Amino acid sequence: MKRCLIVDDSRVVRKVASRIIRDMQFEVTEAGDGMEALESCRNAMPDAILLDWNMPVMNGLDFLRALRREDEGKTPKVVFCSTENDAEHIGEAVRSGADEFIMKPFDSGILHSKFAEIGLA
Repeated sequence: MKRCLIVDDSRVVRKVASRIIRDMQFEVTEAGDGMEALESCRNAMPDAILLDWNMPVMNGLDFLRALRREDEGKTPKVVFCSTENDAEHIGEAVRSGADEFIMKPFDSGILHSKFAEIGLA
């Protein structure tokens, strides 16, 4: 079974995304900030990461850059999920290693579509 790490400081967003992604036949783990997510990846690298931008401790962009420097850090498909949706933010996310970008709020159709586009569904 594929594994997905959901990284968001909002417990509600993590729970909603978890339900959708579990329905897509993924095993799900959660992290509330980038530092917690990095530790989780070092313990067990996931196949996919749904990543928020604005979080305390370590934001999504800093996490993504740190992840891509890890030994297996280029493996996970990363979908940035944020309210920061201007071209500059999207471009920065992609240049830093994001595979896809979705806006909040999202629904199951959007997640299914983006995961399919990057070969995860």
